[in-house]
Amino acid sequence: MGRRLVPLTLDNLQDLPQRCRACVFWELDPVSGGAAVKAGRPAQEKEAWISAVLLDWGCCGRVVYVDDVPVGFVLYAPPAYVPRSAAFPTSPVSPDAVQLMTGFIMPGYQGQGLGRVMVQTVAKDLLRRGFKAIEAFGDARWNEPACMLPADHLLAVGFKTVRHHAVHPRLRLELRSTLSWKEDVEMALDRLLGAVQKEPVLRPL
Repeated sequence: MGRRLVPLTLDNLQDLPQRCRACVFWELDPVSGGAAVKAGRPAQEKEAWISAVLLDWGCCGRVVYVDDVPVGFVLYAPPAYVPRSAAFPTSPVSPDAVQLMTGFIMPGYQGQGLGRVMVQTVAKDLLRRGFKAIEAFGDARWNEPACMLPADHLLAVGFKTVRHHAVHPRLRLELRSTLSWKEDVEMALDRLLGAVQKEPVLRPL
């Protein structure tokens, strides 16, 4: 089985699941996101966001391929580039952290270590850039695959709640650089990405 892990760019944006390519849940604030969907422009807005973040901050995602078939991705960025994050009652994301926006591994490819390899690359990237943690807004009432990750599962794989909320707690995973921590984190986030078994969909808060 040949597998490749590559940065997300405009050239391979089309390799994300179809719904994800046209989803701007995180990339735009709620009002702008709704307007983009109504105007039929979410895919163009997604492309514009990727382009802007790549130019200004650098890599903001990874895509994993098995035998040249795209089977998963992860998307992340500092909160300044994630307008939707400001709409949450538990915002803001800490200044020393990058936001884990969403992630996905296709059913049939889970349990093969792909998520672990993908997140290992992300963790090394963020440590190199000087960040200390990954934070995410969890969905405490999660009952179906969507743009947000389930809070219970985030907690189960090692995230800690840093700001409580009945619906959207903010959780944090420290990027400590010890080998034992990195192994734990890679395994934990592999399980997390593997838990999202269907394509995320645009869903209002």
